[in-house]
Amino acid sequence: MDFDGIYRAEYGRCVATLTRLLGDISLAEEAVQDAFATAVEKWAETPPNPGAWIVTTARNRAIDRIRRESTREARHAQALLLHSPEEPRELGPVRDDQLRMIFTCCHPALSPLARTALTLRLIGGLEVGEIARAYLVPEPTVAQRIVRAKKKIRDAGIPYRVPAKDELPDRLDSVLTVLYLVFNEGYTSTSGDLLRTDLCVEAVRLTRALADLMPGEPEVIGLLALLLLTEARRPARVGPSGELVVLAEQDRSLWDRELIAEGHELVRRCLRLGRPGPYQVQAAINAVHTDGESTDWTQVLALYDQLWRLTPTPVVALNRAVAVAEVHGPAAALAGIEGLELPGYHHLPATRANLLARLGRTADAVAAYDEAIALATNDTERAFLRAKRAVLS
Repeated sequence: MDFDGIYRAEYGRCVATLTRLLGDISLAEEAVQDAFATAVEKWAETPPNPGAWIVTTARNRAIDRIRRESTREARHAQALLLHSPEEPRELGPVRDDQLRMIFTCCHPALSPLARTALTLRLIGGLEVGEIARAYLVPEPTVAQRIVRAKKKIRDAGIPYRVPAKDELPDRLDSVLTVLYLVFNEGYTSTSGDLLRTDLCVEAVRLTRALADLMPGEPEVIGLLALLLLTEARRPARVGPSGELVVLAEQDRSLWDRELIAEGHELVRRCLRLGRPGPYQVQAAINAVHTDGESTDWTQVLALYDQLWRLTPTPVVALNRAVAVAEVHGPAAALAGIEGLELPGYHHLPATRANLLARLGRTADAVAAYDEAIALATNDTERAFLRAKRAVLS
């Protein structure tokens, strides 16, 4: 029984369901954690539906706790409600517990870091340390933000539901960011195995649900296209021995052609809408990568130029440099990233190392690889970088 796999796959769904039933995120999370602790003791073998077992057990634990701590009629009424076979009437336009949870976590009253950290914890089941590494911030900072966010949701009476349809756009940017980060954590985990398939699949599912909810939003369509085109390459991302395989070396016959076709159609749909945004442009870049047997780097560079105009961030500049190297050579790319500041981000020294190696500056490249290896938190990525360094030395 892969208990860790079940925990990661079911934790977010169970917390979201219990939150709808209880109306209290902290109580729901504690009840689910208790249920998983009980499962460790009682499961001789995995039940047919482990998620349902956890929800039922957590719900019973919550009833016991409410009764134990109840001193007023309202608490007893809540316990009676939990016993009722009829679940509370769902509010708002969304009927997906986890998507509803994301909208709750992305309330404007919460800080951007609190929104994403809380969602990654509740939806992705990530530990605080994993979230801290993803954001390059101290673990206590993340822990404090999560605690404060849950307290603020409770104290401010932020309801566990999405806003009315005319209010959805106010939270859309945060929701898209969270879905993007959940997928990225699945595609390149901050620790452990390189891939967390459960997070990739769940992020795609939730983005599809969001696209059904807001079919006229081009950035929603763009994010869905981006995730589908990236997910299509996942089967070729890891080699037979578990090693990282970069895009240029992947076996394209392993790519999921149905997802690619769907992603390309969504990109064309975005183009027809004529309101380009960052996710749409990133989707278009991935469409070029998955079109045919090779990449048209000139077209990719033109799209990165457009993305830079929309979001001039250091990460975009770094990714653009990869295209610059293919079109104008490594020297031009290296010049473009020398002034970038991305503390703790191992992809910056890794990219520098690659460019320096291509220029024949071996000693400098080895030093850059050493820096990247020290910063990388995923074992698979670290092994990949060590292999590249070993070839040079």
